[in-house]
Amino acid sequence: MTPTDEPERRLSSDERRSQIIVAALAVFGAKGYVGATTDDVARAASVSQPYVVRLFGSKENLFVAACTAALDQLLAGFRAAAEVTNDTLEHRLGRAYIDLLEVRGLHQTLTHAFLLGAHPVIGPVARDGFAQVWEYLRSLGFTAEQAQGFLAHGMLINTMIGMRLADDYDVDSRVTELFDACFPADKARVLGLAPRVDEAW
Repeated sequence: MTPTDEPERRLSSDERRSQIIVAALAVFGAKGYVGATTDDVARAASVSQPYVVRLFGSKENLFVAACTAALDQLLAGFRAAAEVTNDTLEHRLGRAYIDLLEVRGLHQTLTHAFLLGAHPVIGPVARDGFAQVWEYLRSLGFTAEQAQGFLAHGMLINTMIGMRLADDYDVDSRVTELFDACFPADKARVLGLAPRVDEAW
C-alpha cells in the first residue's frame, strides 16, 4: 500500500443512521411516504434494505425520523439566522429557508408529512412540527399576520420545488414571472439548487 492507499474507515451505526436519513429525505421528498420503499432508501444510501429495517424497524419509523431531522435542521437554520443582524429578521430567515434546499428533499418531505394529518403516527408528528415553527416565529416577535405570511411563502416555495418548476424557468413566461416575484435576490441560487424533472430524487 502507498501512503494514500489507507483502508476506508467503517462508519459507526450513528453515522450510518445519519447517512440513511439523508437518503430518506431525498427519496421521500421525491416519491412521498406511500410511493417510497425502504429498498429505495437503501439503494440511495448504498446500504442493504435489511440494514435499513434493522436500524429503523419500519418505513413508518424511518419517515418519522426523516421528518424529525428535517424539522430539527429547519429550526437550527432559523436560530442561526436569527443571531445575525445584517438584514431584517424576516429576510434572514427566508434566506435560511432557501439555503436548506442544499438538503435534497427536506422541504418536500415536510410537505408530504403535512398532507398525512389522518395518519395515526405521522399526523401528530406533522401537526406538532408545524406548530413548533409557528411558536418559534412568534417567539422571535413576528406578529400573527407576519408569521402567517412567512409560512404561506414557505409553502409556496415547497410547492414550486415539489413540482420541479425550475425546468420551466425561461421557457414558460408564467413560471419565469413567478420565480422573479418570489426570489428577487436569491433566484440564481434557487435555480441552481432546485431538483429537475429528470432527476430521480
